[in-house]
Order: sequence, then structure tokens, then C-alpha cells
Amino acid sequence: MSVLIFHANTQVLHYVDDMVTVSEAAILRTMFFLWERLKIVVEPTGVLAAALLEGVITAPGARIGAIISGGNVDLA
Repeated sequence: MSVLIFHANTQVLHYVDDMVTVSEAAILRTMFFLWERLKIVVEPTGVLAAALLEGVITAPGARIGAIISGGNVDLA
């Protein structure tokens, strides 16, 4: 194992409390929602944070921001 990977894993173990997964279906629904409602094209990895708001993370009453990015999408 390289020193860089070891250092990264050490940082993750120290600073990350939890990890969650997002289904491909949730990612596609979020991409479609952003296109349909906001008229922006976002690549799949760019919508991961927004897709988490589809019920994976619950925080009633909290103000949550999600960074969306990327437009590298093949619409064909």
C-alpha cells in the first residue's frame, strides 16, 4: 500500500463519522429533476449530494445545502 493511500485512509477513519450509498435510480431521478425544474444539466457524480436529500439523510427543520457540479453528460 502506498504512503498516499495509507495517509488518505487514516484521515477518513479520523474525520468521517458515517458513509451512505445512493442508488443509481435516485441519481437519475435527481438528474431529471434538475433538468426539468432548474434547466441545468449535471453529471451523475455531480448530483450525489442532492440525491442524498431524497430520503437517505433526514434532518427535519434543518437547512441543508448541496453542491452540484459538472456538465459532462452524453444525452444520446
